Amino acid sequence: MRDRDKINRGGWDDESPEFSDDRRGGWRFFVIVTARRQLIRAFTSGLALAALICGAAASPAGAQSAAPSAPQVRVDVAPPSGSSDDTAALAEKLQNPIADLISLPFQNNANFNVGPNKGTQDILNIQPVIPFHLNQDWNLITRTILPLTWSPSYQPAASVPPFGLSPISFSAFLSPTKEWSDWTFGGGPIVELPTATNKNLGSNVWGLGPAFVVVRVKHPWVYGTLVNTVFSLGGTSGRGGTSYIFTTINPFANYNFNGGWFVGSNLIMTASWDTGGEKWTLPVGVQAGRLIKIGGKLPVNLLVGAYYNALRPPGVGTWQLRTQVTFVF
Repeated sequence: MRDRDKINRGGWDDESPEFSDDRRGGWRFFVIVTARRQLIRAFTSGLALAALICGAAASPAGAQSAAPSAPQVRVDVAPPSGSSDDTAALAEKLQNPIADLISLPFQNNANFNVGPNKGTQDILNIQPVIPFHLNQDWNLITRTILPLTWSPSYQPAASVPPFGLSPISFSAFLSPTKEWSDWTFGGGPIVELPTATNKNLGSNVWGLGPAFVVVRVKHPWVYGTLVNTVFSLGGTSGRGGTSYIFTTINPFANYNFNGGWFVGSNLIMTASWDTGGEKWTLPVGVQAGRLIKIGGKLPVNLLVGAYYNALRPPGVGTWQLRTQVTFVF
């Protein structure tokens, strides 16, 4: 026991009597213990090396087997909002009068050769379009027309103020959310409000009637027709009376190109049934425009058109220059 204790303490005491008396046995014991230690160390190192090699070999297999269990993430990258395809699609949708879009058009109509003095009349129509989503099957599209009118001199026939507000019209179209073979339709009431600031700019009597629209959007074409008739709710008849029956038939067609460009026609045909003489105004003409994005974000539709009134009542202009700027939200 004492020999093992000295070995465990790391050395021998040469002055010990036991070293001299039992020298041969002590060296034999030292060799055995040292050899055992070397074997233990070698065995331990071998186990560690084997474990390291096995772990390195198993890591790629483990990584490969774990990879399929990771969740698969699919990322759908949408085309840039400013791409030509996106702009063209938005331009087509905007040409649909009952599209599910909030828009604010400013349409200016300059009418030439108006009245007895062949002056120029300018009408700025502010026409907000606001849709309401009723349910998954139906939308309600509201359209308002607020006309600001600048008039030429009608002397000596009449005295008309140079500027005023004409009657505001409001229409609401109940329209399905789904199309049938690219066709859609809408219908509802149209109301005329007695907002004229002068009797020469319109009647001071409320009006009410039906309105219908049918549209087909089939790239690159968008075409359809809007029809309405407004009946005055009272008023006086005869020359200078305030009662009226007013019909609008509005066929339109546009051909669309890449980049938001388009060309077409938008004919606003009207009939005033209480007017003496010629009742119809029938224009012919063309228009062209483009939808752009300001700052790459805000869509704006620009349009210019020219129309000739082939058929018209006395005093109505012969030509019309139409310009329009529409903001889309």
